[in-house]
Amino acid sequence: MRRRTNVRTWIRLTGAAAMTAALAWSPATPAQGAPAIRAKLVVGSLNVPTAFTFGPGNRIWYVEKATGEIRIHDLGTGSDSLFDTVPGVNADGERGMLGIALDPGYPTDPYVYVYATRSVSGALENQILRLTDSGGMGTNRTVILSTPASSSPYHNGGRILFGPDGMLYAIVGEGHNPANAQDTSQNDRGKILRMTPSGGVPSDNPFANSRIFAYGIRNSFGFAFDPRKNRLWETENGPSCNDELNLIRKGANYGWGPNETCSGSSPANTNQDGPNPVRPKRWYTPTIAPPRPSEQRQAVLRRVQHRCDQGRHAERQANRRDRATDRVHASFRCAVDGGRAERGPVFQRLRRDLQARAVLITEAGGPSRSRRPAVRWSAGMLVSPASRRSVDA
Repeated sequence: MRRRTNVRTWIRLTGAAAMTAALAWSPATPAQGAPAIRAKLVVGSLNVPTAFTFGPGNRIWYVEKATGEIRIHDLGTGSDSLFDTVPGVNADGERGMLGIALDPGYPTDPYVYVYATRSVSGALENQILRLTDSGGMGTNRTVILSTPASSSPYHNGGRILFGPDGMLYAIVGEGHNPANAQDTSQNDRGKILRMTPSGGVPSDNPFANSRIFAYGIRNSFGFAFDPRKNRLWETENGPSCNDELNLIRKGANYGWGPNETCSGSSPANTNQDGPNPVRPKRWYTPTIAPPRPSEQRQAVLRRVQHRCDQGRHAERQANRRDRATDRVHASFRCAVDGGRAERGPVFQRLRRDLQARAVLITEAGGPSRSRRPAVRWSAGMLVSPASRRSVDA
């Protein structure tokens, strides 16, 4: 029987309306005439789904971050079936199974595409794989793109989709190294890629013998073609300033690079590197972390979990007597076996986001044994005992 975490996960059926709302949204008040968007729970208790797409027959195809599973949910019958499990997925930080797309000719062309970070012969690779749908099961798993993943588990990208031109587009993050975003010499990091359905280089790409379609990209989790003019729009997470909505043009430079800073005037301060940097159509300071505000909270939680895991391991090696707490750096502390949560900036941010008085993170599945826990870490989620509110991380 398939194990599932107790995370309540929402799949939002917003489609083009979400893009319309994003264009009309302002931090202060909703724009007049903006469409109302309401969330409806379609299926819950999933294991950290990261991407989904719609297919024929009233079905949702989705992927799970850590399990490597590609699954199909039938909206008519409510059935949920396994299509394939991609082996060797590395789900540290923002790695994992991150994108899915169906061939534009599906089911006549019965191909399913996924983006995954995988361990391959001891090395980490970001890969796009193509599978053949054979009676509802994935067969003939073929790698059509493989590019080295960064040593950092963040800024990994992972979204894929087909354009109206029949080409496959993919986002690859700059891997926590801004210089990658300005390097167009066969360096895929910090780019939007465009390729043929078999992974080849289209003859009309802007750079010779390269899949690079646009560059100067920092860390993006979403893009879509609008249905009116077939233009490509991209949402991009900034550092502590300038979350962006960009209109992507062929061969254009979106300005992220080694000299970016949040001091100075927005949005030029994070869009200044390389030739002719293109400014975003909208930007948000302070950041909202598109595609939805909750992503900012989730990104913070992922960083907290990662730092706790890394710090706990390092601290126990250095000082096995300190079993209550493990120091990661001067402003961050993870409580592992109970104890007090440090009041550093990361925890302050979490406390504000979750409206909790204190934050305590414990080992997965273990109850907090501190005297007044407000939040505990449990099998991939944070739970606030006071409100029974859960937030998937």
